[in-house]
Amino acid sequence: MPLQDYEIVVGLEVHAELSTKTKIFCSCANRFGADPNTLVCPVCLALPGTLPVLNQDVVVRAAKAGMALNCEINAYSKFDRKQYFYPDLDKAYQISQFNLPICGKGWLEADVEQAGGVVRKRFGVTRIHLEEDAGKLLHTGAAQIGGSEGSLVDFNRAGVPLIEIVSEPDMRSPEDAEGYLAALKEILRYLGVSDCNMEEGSLRCDANISVRKPGAPLGTRIEVKNMNSFKNVGKAIVSEAARQVELIEAGGTIVMATRSWDADQGATRAMRSKEEAHDYRYFPEPDLVPIELDAAWIAAVREALPELPEAKRRRLVEAYALPPYDAQVLTENADLAAYFEGVVKAGASPKAASNWVMGELLAALKRLEKDINGSPIPPDMLAKMLRMVDAQVISGKIAKTVFEEMANGGGDPEKIVERLGLVQVTDHSAIDGFARAAIEANPAVVAEYRAGKEAVLGFMVGQVMKLSKGKANPALVNDALKRLLQA
Repeated sequence: MPLQDYEIVVGLEVHAELSTKTKIFCSCANRFGADPNTLVCPVCLALPGTLPVLNQDVVVRAAKAGMALNCEINAYSKFDRKQYFYPDLDKAYQISQFNLPICGKGWLEADVEQAGGVVRKRFGVTRIHLEEDAGKLLHTGAAQIGGSEGSLVDFNRAGVPLIEIVSEPDMRSPEDAEGYLAALKEILRYLGVSDCNMEEGSLRCDANISVRKPGAPLGTRIEVKNMNSFKNVGKAIVSEAARQVELIEAGGTIVMATRSWDADQGATRAMRSKEEAHDYRYFPEPDLVPIELDAAWIAAVREALPELPEAKRRRLVEAYALPPYDAQVLTENADLAAYFEGVVKAGASPKAASNWVMGELLAALKRLEKDINGSPIPPDMLAKMLRMVDAQVISGKIAKTVFEEMANGGGDPEKIVERLGLVQVTDHSAIDGFARAAIEANPAVVAEYRAGKEAVLGFMVGQVMKLSKGKANPALVNDALKRLLQA
């Protein structure tokens, strides 16, 4: 029986590293890319006699995430010890939250691509809890560790603050999962809670996947790990669901287990069995007091929340009469949207600002390998250039030259225009002179126009613009040519 006769059921567990300056329980820097074991101290190395101290910024960021995901913010929560042994877990337990997490039930709406178009769906959030990250194992060859193959441990990541966002099993397709993850990542980045860099491990996702006949009880779930992109999450869901259906149809039984995603083979691989629930022997963390949040504190954090992506998109469409596509592109990150609004506030037309930001500016930043915060063109300077176009000081074509100068460090557009002699020609007699020269140089084209082939007028405009080195006002050129050709 084919996969389409079954329903796929998916729930996601997303770990997001919080972008705090220091770790969750000590003052070590929370920074990616440092030399191994250089961002460590007795606390995050779990040396005897050390005590954890909670980083307040971690609580603020977790609460912000919960509020943005419409979660209940629990006034009382606590930390617990989750007991298990793994070589990169230096304490042999992880400080996490079990039965009293900081955030309870909530929901997230996301745009999901389907055959009939994009559909807005709501997915439940079960909980968000705080925990510390473990270290990182580096599997290496013999030459690197003195003669024998093995593994090294880097504890720089130990103690980095995490939130784990657990969804309800509400997803029914890879597209649902990808849409949910994209919306979640966008919100966390807008909040400044996490940079969500999957390449650096700041955002990690595990998928709980099962299949069932429509209307039947939930099937036995398989947890799939090691997915480093949203596309791989989608591929893993399809592959694992197909494997489960094939096993069921052959008379087999799904046994709860953890599997890993092999992107090269396009299949999941067995990691470990979960025939019985793992006994983590949770108990309250004795070295940390519970977190108690009063109503005034919660209200203050909620008041400080930034405008979220969906609300910002709606506002850009309503306030600036932008097409929904423009609003979608401009709100891909909060800094890009802020740049656009900075250009408009400096006096540029919203649609012109949108066109230049989405087009020339993003292309230039990609070429220069910079993000919007590193733009060599400040918003007020781009607005100044666009105002010069509106005032017919320069043409749209000349504006592209001015923009390139600005992108390469040229600075003020007025000074660039003055330095390069790019002021637009609007003198009627001068434009008539260019038009007559173009007419004399192209008698065959002129004959076609006068015979009724008006489409060649565009060619003639181009010839005049060449003669004027792009400085002639295009509208005046068009008028002059029509007048002289029809004389």
